[in-house]
Amino acid sequence: MVLLGPHEQGFWAVFSASAEYLDGAPDPLDRWSKRVIGALAAAWGGTAVFPSDGPPYPPFFRWARKSGRAWPSPVAMLVHDRAGLMVSYRGAVRLPGLAALPGTGPNPCTRCEDKPCRTACPVAALSARLYDTGKCHAFLDTAPGQDCMTHGCAARRACPVSESYGRLPQQSHFHMRAFHKT
Repeated sequence: MVLLGPHEQGFWAVFSASAEYLDGAPDPLDRWSKRVIGALAAAWGGTAVFPSDGPPYPPFFRWARKSGRAWPSPVAMLVHDRAGLMVSYRGAVRLPGLAALPGTGPNPCTRCEDKPCRTACPVAALSARLYDTGKCHAFLDTAPGQDCMTHGCAARRACPVSESYGRLPQQSHFHMRAFHKT
């Protein structure tokens, strides 16, 4: 199983120039992901799998943890060795055999002494065991919540690894709008 997600920097320029982004139809990122990952799966002789396939839904969280590249963070989200809390998986390709994969890095939380993600959420919607999405959604409807809506989740941005990953504010705004309408 090969998990696939955006590679910063450069992803947003490619996606925001795509037909799916520009056509005004619903769910542009899901449609783009299905087209691009579906083509990769076909080229690799595999089967594409998407987080939205279901119910039952594929266990992306479990797969990510088994990859050796993502771990539970102090704020109930996954943290990735290179993307930090900005990690996302757009899909996966189930291959018929084993493939050589890049090496893994260490869990970035183990060397993060201050753990700024724990205190960055303005409404404390995040803890080690719970992500209170209701509390988060209510905050996003307020004037102070517009910082998170415009620039992305404050806790995700506070992660030192996320800070160095290079996600553009436009991309975070796009994701926050999609998250907040659900």
